[in-house]
Amino acid sequence: MGDGREHGDGPAWDAVEADALYDLLEREVVPEFYARDQSGIPTAWIKRMRESMARLTPRFSADRTVRVYTEQHYLPAATAYHLRIANKGAIGRQIVDWQHAVDRKRNSLRFGNLRVETNTYRRVFEVEVFLNDLDPNAVRVELYADGINGGGPVREEMKCARVLADASRRCVYQATVATTRPATDYTARVIPQRSGAAVPLESALIPWRR
Repeated sequence: MGDGREHGDGPAWDAVEADALYDLLEREVVPEFYARDQSGIPTAWIKRMRESMARLTPRFSADRTVRVYTEQHYLPAATAYHLRIANKGAIGRQIVDWQHAVDRKRNSLRFGNLRVETNTYRRVFEVEVFLNDLDPNAVRVELYADGINGGGPVREEMKCARVLADASRRCVYQATVATTRPATDYTARVIPQRSGAAVPLESALIPWRR
């Protein structure tokens, strides 16, 4: 049921979906279940069940679940493990050093001014980020917006456009997006970044500009 979109928890939409469900039951499901042939078999109902099984089983079966978990999680985790223990755990030690460096210097990171320039087709966001003694390569600055209508979130990487000469290593990061959404939908954030590391599992530092 439903139209495939997000509608929140409003009681009005609950009522719309309830009416649609009862209408479907009354006009299609119940008549098919009770309509029997000479042998007492609900042929239309059986046909509906078979079509449902044919369409849904490949998507929701245990075989599909195990295959997806194996391909998307277990095998990549095994590969990452073997990479980390190679050469007496060299990569593993590097990731731990990266974690400690980010954790030690997280309090020195902060945001400065945010500026937005808008024309007919695009918005250019610029935000000051005070990295201080944090390695710029250890983090990624993003322009973020929540997803709408069931879509995924917008995560646009912001690039350092210019570095301002002061002791705080202040850098102005920039990103460009279309004008299809209001500027207030977007905010800047900083997330840890390192090849082979699982974020936020292995580093939960994600400051947001509020």
